[in-house]
Amino acid sequence: MSTRCNHHISRLLCGVGLVLASTLRAFADGPADNAVENVRRVPKLGVEVSDADREELEAGVKKLGERIGKLGQPALLADVQIFHRAVDQALRYQEFFDAKEIPVAKKLLSIGLERADQLLDGNAPWTRQTGLVVRGYRSKIDGTVQPYGLVIPDNYDFALDDDRPHFRDLRDRSPPQQSVPVPRLRCDLWFHGRGETLSEVNFIQGRLTQKGEFTPANTIVLHPYGRYCNANKFAGEIDTFETLEHAHKNYRINSERIAVRGFSMGGAACWQFAVHYPGKWFAANPGAGFSETPDFLKVFQNETLQPTWYEQKLWRMYDCTGYAANLAFLPTVAYSGEIDKQKQAADMMEAALKAEHLPLIHIIGPMTGHKIHPDSKVEIEKYLSRWERIGPPYRLEPPLPKDGDWETIEQFVTYTLRYNQSRYITIDAMDEHWEPARVVVQKTGSGLATAFRIQTQNVAAFTLALPSDNRGVMSRVTLDGQTSDPRRGPVIAPGSRNSYQKVNGQWRQREDRPGSEERQFRKRHGLQGPIDDAFMDSFLFVKPTSKGVSEDVDKWVQAEFEHAVAHWRQNFRGDARVKLDTEVTAADMQSANVVLWGDPKSNDALVQLYKSLPISWDLAAGQLKAGEQSWDAKHHLPLMISPNPLAPNRYVVLNSGFTFREYDYLNNARQTPKLPDWAVVDVRTPPNSRFPGKVVAADFFDESWNLKPARP
Repeated sequence: MSTRCNHHISRLLCGVGLVLASTLRAFADGPADNAVENVRRVPKLGVEVSDADREELEAGVKKLGERIGKLGQPALLADVQIFHRAVDQALRYQEFFDAKEIPVAKKLLSIGLERADQLLDGNAPWTRQTGLVVRGYRSKIDGTVQPYGLVIPDNYDFALDDDRPHFRDLRDRSPPQQSVPVPRLRCDLWFHGRGETLSEVNFIQGRLTQKGEFTPANTIVLHPYGRYCNANKFAGEIDTFETLEHAHKNYRINSERIAVRGFSMGGAACWQFAVHYPGKWFAANPGAGFSETPDFLKVFQNETLQPTWYEQKLWRMYDCTGYAANLAFLPTVAYSGEIDKQKQAADMMEAALKAEHLPLIHIIGPMTGHKIHPDSKVEIEKYLSRWERIGPPYRLEPPLPKDGDWETIEQFVTYTLRYNQSRYITIDAMDEHWEPARVVVQKTGSGLATAFRIQTQNVAAFTLALPSDNRGVMSRVTLDGQTSDPRRGPVIAPGSRNSYQKVNGQWRQREDRPGSEERQFRKRHGLQGPIDDAFMDSFLFVKPTSKGVSEDVDKWVQAEFEHAVAHWRQNFRGDARVKLDTEVTAADMQSANVVLWGDPKSNDALVQLYKSLPISWDLAAGQLKAGEQSWDAKHHLPLMISPNPLAPNRYVVLNSGFTFREYDYLNNARQTPKLPDWAVVDVRTPPNSRFPGKVVAADFFDESWNLKPARP
């Protein structure tokens, strides 16, 4: 069931333009973007810069770089560096997409110089500025500085920050005077729409000049860059959390009043943050966008899909329909224009929610296309203001159907341990990745008579941390029909973390010991694959310095290494860190996911690892082996992810960057993993816009990172 708010006004096309309307492109090209053999460049090459402008801009970049060099490493250095990087990248890679952007770049250099001079004088006035503010942080993924925007309310009182230890000037050694709690503000994360020309120059300019669709009273609005144009997935997802963490350290954000919002591609981002991280937000407000891959591409892109079996499974990483149950306790108000094709996203989610006995509040702008109707904006804000006042934890209205006296108080579903946590549930281990894993917690009674019933599916271990009003009393719990009492576990201890593990089909309560996970060579959160997961944390490309097993292999490795470096910058707006195999240290292995290019003959760093990996080389026989399968090593290479035998908390990856390619840049719904945990490629088939070569075998590892039986 849905609440449809159709406003009785003139049925004229009317609405508010998208944020950064001059640079954002709401729609892909439809069928024209379905030709694998004729893929346009994203982002496109920009305009030519005149000699005079280039000379002036290069001089400005050099001057700002020299000024930055004088600053050392102050905490606010990234707030200056973002201006330098923005213009330098646009110049270096021909990414001025319109001549109008050139004077903008000159202005950004001027702002960067002004901030640098202010820092040299010991000042940073932009950190105490209301209205539109642009800040920067240094990403853990690749060490680059990344920008984000803020709208700080005009009534924000910076004086209240002065006595909070991490807000004070580092030179101020006087003891803090503040002794009472200071008010914290609601924060709305706003995800931007598709912008194929949304360079750092254009993003920063937009965040300096436009407040955006919504600026609620007493609310900090945070605009992540999201690493360009990926619907805040992969590195764009991590950018959102790094942005929020940086803002949280610098402004009084209320952790229990953070909302996720967005429109168009930003609506897609909002859906995915809502269903994958339901315990982190007080509300979600997705508009348009897409909520899953296959139906959206058929409806919006008119695409005939021919996915491999593993691509279909990997759609489950970001297809929000499969995670609909997670919205049970996250208030959500969706928006669609009545005649917008992208209304499909909310319609798909409404059907998925209905299957879970959940409603969807769906506001529809009458006779409106791909815009937010002004009257709808008022209705949306009423919902968010109400939910802000109530605050979590919420009770679902109407509640989920009761089973006798049992009331559902929490439920969570996932397909991967990358997304493993709700408000109270953490799934620690699964029986089988990419199949639905579910935990439902029900409660009956109160006080001494409290009892819990937990039902699981495809779960091998989980942790429950419920708020309790039991006054220290251990509560009975029934786990998948296995009943216990306070004398014999498993039980629920009030106000504590309760961890359970399935052993030989029986649930046991377990104690978590430091380092215990490291000793268990099994898939766990942050160490579960697929290949693309390695690029959601710090990573290091390791380039070979010797010749490998064949000239064919060496040519492929060189070309794909260069492709991975170039496309990381082009599509995730960063600089891949690169070392030669002879330079890699033990510290590198511990601090980053290492991506080793080549084979054991060409890459010294691989020599000490390859015999411990589930797919390896038999150099004497000239073969690449995966269990009972083997291939000629002169023409085949593995692309693979696995825990690093030398660093149990890190990955080792062989011969791969992120796995979606040029064809997938043309529509954000295509930007899903294209390879599972491992694949073998015949390098005699040249790479194209979809594949790195001919994939002759591919599969997932099992939950203990072992090979599964070979597929026919």
